[in-house]
Amino acid sequence: MTTLELLRRAKAAKGAMALAGTEVKNRALAAMAEGLVARASAILEANALDLAAARGTVSGVMLDRLALDQGRIKGMADGVREVADLPDPVGRVLRREERPNGLVIEKTAVPMGVVAIIYESRPNVTSDAAALALKAGSACVLRCGKEAHRSAAAIVDALREGLSAAGLPQDALGLVEDTTRQSANELMTASGLVDLLIPRGGAGLIRACVDNATVPVIETGTGICHVYVDRDADLDMALRIMENAKCSRPSVCNAAEVCLVHRDIAVQFLPRLRELLVEQRTARGLPPVELRLDESAAAIIPGTPAGSDGFDTEFLDYILAVKVVDGVDSAAAHIAAHSTGHSEAVVTANEEAARRFTALVDSAAVYWNASTRFTDGGVFGLGCEMGISTQRLHARGPMGLEELCTYKYVIRGTGQVR
Repeated sequence: MTTLELLRRAKAAKGAMALAGTEVKNRALAAMAEGLVARASAILEANALDLAAARGTVSGVMLDRLALDQGRIKGMADGVREVADLPDPVGRVLRREERPNGLVIEKTAVPMGVVAIIYESRPNVTSDAAALALKAGSACVLRCGKEAHRSAAAIVDALREGLSAAGLPQDALGLVEDTTRQSANELMTASGLVDLLIPRGGAGLIRACVDNATVPVIETGTGICHVYVDRDADLDMALRIMENAKCSRPSVCNAAEVCLVHRDIAVQFLPRLRELLVEQRTARGLPPVELRLDESAAAIIPGTPAGSDGFDTEFLDYILAVKVVDGVDSAAAHIAAHSTGHSEAVVTANEEAARRFTALVDSAAVYWNASTRFTDGGVFGLGCEMGISTQRLHARGPMGLEELCTYKYVIRGTGQVR
C-alpha cells in the first residue's frame, strides 16, 4: 500500500475515532496490550532479524535502543494499559462562558484528526504513539526507520487486532511500508491528509521536518542536556546525578551531554568525576566515559580536547563534554548558546542560585538537584509519551494525551441572531 493510500484510509477512519466513547477506546487499548503479550514471540523473531541486519552498522548503544526482550514487551503492554487508565481528554470543557445574550460558549477539547509520527530505531515508540493517538481520538500513521521496520510491523499487527476486537476500524492505525526518504517527504507534504506531524529522532530528521513540511509540525527532542554543578553543591549528590544522567542510558534524548562546573569547586570535583566515570567504570568492566574538556578543565584532569563542536553535539554515547564556568549566569549563558531546549539541571544547596538558574534557563524541563533522565511522559504521570517538544507553541516538554488534542468552540443558543 502506498503512503498516500494509507493516509487516505486513516482520514476515512478518523470520524469513527472521534465518535468513539471512552469505554470503547479503553476496551481497544486493553485488547492491544493483550495482543502485544500474546504475539511476543512473533515480535521478538522480527526484532532478531532487525538486530542481525543492524549489527556492524550502528553503535552498541543504538543496538540497545533497537533491542526488545520479554521485559520490554511487557513494559510496552503496561504502557498501553496506563494510557487506558488515564482520563479521556476528548470532550473536556476547557472553559465555559455564558454571555449576557444567553449564548453558552464552551471551549472543548477535540481530537487532532490524523497524527503522523516519523521515528527511527526504537520499536517501543510504535505502541506508545499508537496508544496515545487512539486514546486521544485520532487516527495514527507511523513511519519508522528501516532498522526497526520488521519489529514495528509485528507490533502494529498485534495492535490492529486490538482495534478490531473493540469494533474500531483497523485503518485508524497504519505503518508506512516505504522506509526511503520519499515516504518521509510524502508525510511532510500531505496537506489535507495529515493534521499533525511529529518527528522523533535525531537532529537531521527533525530539522528536515521543520524546514520542509507543509503540514503542522511539533519539533521534538534532540537533547543537548546540561548539568551545572554549582559551588554550593553537595559533591556526592552531584556525582550521583551526573553518573545517572550520563550513564544510565546514554542513547536517549534526556541523557546529559554536558557537565558545567563552577570554577571555585572544579579542582575538588573534576578529579572525582573522572574517577567515577572513567576509572571506576573501567575497573568494573563497564564502558568508560570519554571526557571532552575545555581548556580550564583540561588543566585539572586528563581527557580529550572538546574541539570546536564539542558543546554542540548530541553524542548519544559514553561521551561527556566538560566546561568550567564562573557561576550561575555564566552557566545559563552557555546553555542559551548551546542547548536544544530539552532538559537542564542545577545541583546546588543554595536556593537563590537554584531560583536564578531555573528563571534564566529557557528549556522545556529544568531540574534542581535531580537527574535530567526524569524527563519522560511516564515519569511525569502522562502514561507513555508521544515525544518531548522543545518548542514553545501548543506543546512543550513530554507530550501526553492533552497535548494530542486541539480545541474548538461549541456554542449553544436559543435562537439568538446578530
